[in-house]
Amino acid sequence: MEKVKRISIVGGPGTGKSTLAYNLGKKLDLPVYHLDAIDHFENWRKRDSKERDKIILEKIEEPKWVIDGTYASTLEKRLKNSDLIIFLNYTPIARLKGVLSRYIKGRNKEKPDIPGCKEKMDLEFLKFTLNWKNTKGKQIKEMLDKNKDKKILIFKKRKDLNNWYEDEFGSKIEKM
Repeated sequence: MEKVKRISIVGGPGTGKSTLAYNLGKKLDLPVYHLDAIDHFENWRKRDSKERDKIILEKIEEPKWVIDGTYASTLEKRLKNSDLIIFLNYTPIARLKGVLSRYIKGRNKEKPDIPGCKEKMDLEFLKFTLNWKNTKGKQIKEMLDKNKDKKILIFKKRKDLNNWYEDEFGSKIEKM
């Protein structure tokens, strides 16, 4: 992990991408960029997608980073610029459990990874979470297949991710 300077973390909602990014950034002394924070202003106002993509593409040219999020419009370039790709490919039930747990713990509180935005939940987001693998998940798998020369870690269970992290760093993943 010492030679790893650019890490992309992708996966569905509720898989812990932002928490993992925070922890890896801290352990490896790398700047962390949460794509949801780039995409949203205060109170969940969305940034123009062209402006968002321009910012993301500037970030991936930097020499060191951890970036979490999918955002398909820039995913191919992010993966190509990565030293390590981590795909949190959990089941729909595990994603739903993660989203609901995050909502219960963070309800009406500002999200640590998206300043100015409070944790929220709606039916549309729950549907997106459950169907993620059939939409975004397929797209990620196709892009990973194009990047077989990269170091890619795929975790299908949170327990496996936690075990890898503990083996790699000698500590547990901390909450944000």
